[in-house]
Amino acid sequence: MLGAAALSLPNRVFAAASALTPYERRVFEVAKSQQERVAQHLWRNDLVGIADYGVPSWKPRLHFADLEKGTLRSFLIAHGRGSDPEHSGWLQSFSKEPGSEATSRGAYLTCEWYTGKYGTSIRLVGLDDDNSTALDRLIVMHPAWYVEQSMIEKWGKIGRSEGCFAMGQADFNEALWHLSGGRLLFADRIGEV
Repeated sequence: MLGAAALSLPNRVFAAASALTPYERRVFEVAKSQQERVAQHLWRNDLVGIADYGVPSWKPRLHFADLEKGTLRSFLIAHGRGSDPEHSGWLQSFSKEPGSEATSRGAYLTCEWYTGKYGTSIRLVGLDDDNSTALDRLIVMHPAWYVEQSMIEKWGKIGRSEGCFAMGQADFNEALWHLSGGRLLFADRIGEV
């Protein structure tokens, strides 16, 4: 079982990969395969962000897969209102349509920081047909008050964005320092924990 995952990772992370759960190995497999698929667009290849929308919003489902160190760190992340109209906490559908307020699936290039409605944010460029309207829709990564553990404690789930990749403030600072600047952010349903 480990063989396929270990083969897709650099040799220096083989030992770390043996300690991973099957789900964590799946995250690394997706990170590596998607990074290889869009490599010509990326500026940096050390870390990949994987937003797994097959997991509910009350669980950490944004994973930072460090392909050099073989480590995985996970965070809460919102999905769009249009992807979950009943606010169940589960993403129901993806859309790239302007005005849909939905999350789009696919590979994104993380670009520069800028100051916007939610403060410092990270611009995203969609690299696939399923998210090709991201820049026009102003789909970005940003901090948001509604993506905090306190929301889960009160409501059983976090809030929804307008299609953006919204994170809690402290977690978003991790994205600023470790995921921005030309790395891959990939969003899809890849599995359940």
